[in-house]
Amino acid sequence: MIKLDIINRVADRTGVPKMKAEQAVDALFHSMKEALTRGERIELRGFGVFVVKPRKRGVGRNPRTGEEVAIPSGKTIRFKPGKELQGHDDGDEAGKDAAPAAAE
Repeated sequence: MIKLDIINRVADRTGVPKMKAEQAVDALFHSMKEALTRGERIELRGFGVFVVKPRKRGVGRNPRTGEEVAIPSGKTIRFKPGKELQGHDDGDEAGKDAAPAAAE
């Protein structure tokens, strides 16, 4: 799924014009980027949590030459899915939504 697919689904499900849906999706992504840049945690109940975590320094290898390369420490974004998104066998909400789409 790409950003355009998200925009189309928002427009279809809400009945708003695609231009308005695109503005809403862009505003959402922009707000999320800003929050993550500031190191804030984003919690979307029923969906999951985005967290900025520190990443340790390390040593990698150049796949062509085999030469060791130093990887600097930094930050990375981790996503932990919520219970509803993880897909349980007893009452899988995601599976119910995906089944009709596969039949189309």
